[in-house]
Amino acid sequence: MSKILVQKFGGTSVGDPERIKRVANRIKSYYEKGYQLVVVVSAMGHTTDELVDLAGKISQNPPKREMDMLLSTGEQVSIALLAMALHEVQVPAKSFTGAQVNILTDSNHSNARIEAIDTKRLTAELDNKQVCIVAGFQGIDENQNITTLGRGGSDTTAVALAAALKAKECEIYTDVDGVYTTDPNKVEKARKLNQISYDEMLELASLGAGVLHSRSVEFAKKYGVVIHVKSSFNYNEGTKVVSENEIMEKITVTGVTLKSDDARMTVADIPDKPGIAAEIFLALAEKKINIDVIVQSTGRDKTNTIAFTLPVAAIPEAKSTLEALTKKWGAGSVSTDDSIAIVSAVGVGMKSHTGVAASMFKALADNNINIEMISTSEIKISCVIAKDRGKDALRLVHSVFGLDKPA
Repeated sequence: MSKILVQKFGGTSVGDPERIKRVANRIKSYYEKGYQLVVVVSAMGHTTDELVDLAGKISQNPPKREMDMLLSTGEQVSIALLAMALHEVQVPAKSFTGAQVNILTDSNHSNARIEAIDTKRLTAELDNKQVCIVAGFQGIDENQNITTLGRGGSDTTAVALAAALKAKECEIYTDVDGVYTTDPNKVEKARKLNQISYDEMLELASLGAGVLHSRSVEFAKKYGVVIHVKSSFNYNEGTKVVSENEIMEKITVTGVTLKSDDARMTVADIPDKPGIAAEIFLALAEKKINIDVIVQSTGRDKTNTIAFTLPVAAIPEAKSTLEALTKKWGAGSVSTDDSIAIVSAVGVGMKSHTGVAASMFKALADNNINIEMISTSEIKISCVIAKDRGKDALRLVHSVFGLDKPA
């Protein structure tokens, strides 16, 4: 009996004609095993960046609707080429844009959210033995406008299609062969993980691990879709992202990350009264600025200082927003520091193990790395440190939890 499988190939996997042909041969091997295949494809290589640059030569502030119209063409090229490559190896295939398979989204251009997927057309084509090649990263709103899903959008498309089609697994092919205990480019002894839970992957994704985007993991967790991260350049077994109940051994710390593109913003000498913190973070939320670590301290003179981390790119908008508030209050000052990094340890095993934070703090202290801010959750510990000690801290924390030893 045929079984539905969704596969997603990123931009590096389809970066040139030879790679597209290799992807076609991989898809053929699955087709010959009896799978019903939906294949989601990103734009080739750096196509999206090139289209953004092209728009910039026309307009300094192009309308978001027109940017979506432009950027969606990148995937249209790669899906057509992959369908052609499949025909060359005698595999029946058809390419479809997001609109053609009714990936319905809201109207938030450049960062749309999927609201529903009408699977009738895909199901009919699958029953007709076609491999369905679907453009990632895009959809259509209720007014038939093309929308794009923002960063990591093709991963989200693939997992959403898997959920809608009730596929048990979604294979994400990328240029790495799985999820590692940390970035192998920064720590030589990083190990590939066989399994990781949705919650751990969500934390790692939000902390800068670039293998999967957090929205795709949220979708997978909600609908119980297993994500299998694999390399498009070899046939090694990858990493499966599964529910916590399926994890055989809940090790204390699964992975360690280093985030170096955040800054600290400090709002000092502000009134110590109810509602001030809410006003600050509501104003930032309205500007869609993501905040991570937050620390509040109260002085003796009835004033507060609130410090938090945010993406470096968000500094100008955040600063102008908060300076307007301090002007309204008639008190306070806003300062920024981009010489920080955030080192984090993540693991579902933290729920049942004590002393994890103490081990991490001691390792940093023993190596003269000062902790400036701390944030914790049930499965995460994050420390803000000086940026120039970031890689040292990453290696130390990776080692102290035994992640550099063979599994």
